[in-house]
Amino acid sequence: MQFELNMFWLLLPVAALSGWWIGRSNQGQKLPLKNIHPEYFKGLNFVLNEQPDKAIEVFIRMTEVDSETVETHLALGNLFRRRGEVDRAIRIHQNLIARPTLNQEQRAHALLELGMDYMRSGLLDRAEKLFLELVNFDLYLNEAYSHLLEIYQQEKDWENAIAVAKKSEIISGENFSPIIAQFYCEIAENYLNTGKVSKAKEKVHDAISFNSKCVRASIIEARIFQLTGKLDHAIKSYKRLELQDSTYITEVILPLYDCYKEKGSINEFIKYLRELVKKYGNINTLLILTELIAEYESEDVAINFVFQELKNRPTVQGVDKLVEYTLNKSKGATYEYLSAIKQLTTKLIEKKPTYKCNNCGFDAKMLHWQCPGCKHWESIQPIFGVAGE
Repeated sequence: MQFELNMFWLLLPVAALSGWWIGRSNQGQKLPLKNIHPEYFKGLNFVLNEQPDKAIEVFIRMTEVDSETVETHLALGNLFRRRGEVDRAIRIHQNLIARPTLNQEQRAHALLELGMDYMRSGLLDRAEKLFLELVNFDLYLNEAYSHLLEIYQQEKDWENAIAVAKKSEIISGENFSPIIAQFYCEIAENYLNTGKVSKAKEKVHDAISFNSKCVRASIIEARIFQLTGKLDHAIKSYKRLELQDSTYITEVILPLYDCYKEKGSINEFIKYLRELVKKYGNINTLLILTELIAEYESEDVAINFVFQELKNRPTVQGVDKLVEYTLNKSKGATYEYLSAIKQLTTKLIEKKPTYKCNNCGFDAKMLHWQCPGCKHWESIQPIFGVAGE
């Protein structure tokens, strides 16, 4: 039924044209039937008789394409693509492009649709050529740049992605700066992973110039400082996250610990963690602070600390840590009960996601700067709450 409904809307222009002809005939002004391809009426008859497959074949066989029928062909190809029948969509759109009767606008529209067919088929190189052709024609620029940007991101061609994003910003008036900053971060990460530290630093600065609030850029910059032994600068960059987006502060607790430890300033780090716990109550920060208290003071002090914090902000991970410390001081039945609770909390923690996309709801165990689900940038964040971070 849904397909017949789609075909009805697809052939609506034909029905409207037929109604217009009838109305004109009632006024004594008939539209010449030769202007309407007879195959359209044949296809419409198949639809009305609930024979959509035969109707489809009629339209595929049609070779006459003019200004009166091109939109119907485009709509039919679009319908095929949405139904997953991309090969048929490609046939229709290729047939359109081959027609010498198309004007530039119609040809450009057909190129756009064919490019989208190729993208759906995974033929990104062919799609790219068609979208670049549209750019050269100066037609459908918004659509062409949007699809090119998608292609370059899929191919991880970040340099071209940056160039297209900058052009899209001019054409559309949208702010692409946060996305461009992410592209520069991708390049910086690649350089850093291959030991090209100076080049990585350049790209990080480019990222920050486009988006001063880019958390990822601050993290990469801090890593570079840390690698080069500039610990004070690294600490400053890591701490910048609190001003940019405190949601991500837990991502830098461990590298911050390494910096302070290397400096021999653990007490200063513990003081900073206490401030963070008081401000935000992040469980990861709380757990690390608890471990440091147990190591540098005593387990009893650590147990009391985490217990008091859990009364205000209960979390599964916090309970798990409290049970872990209490187990060491338990015997007999109490030990057995706590061991069972520990097993349950451990299973809960193992199963639960740590991050969630605030755009599409994608769950993850690790931080992705681009959501694998909806492809949005900076939309995945730590989960907070009783069962969260």
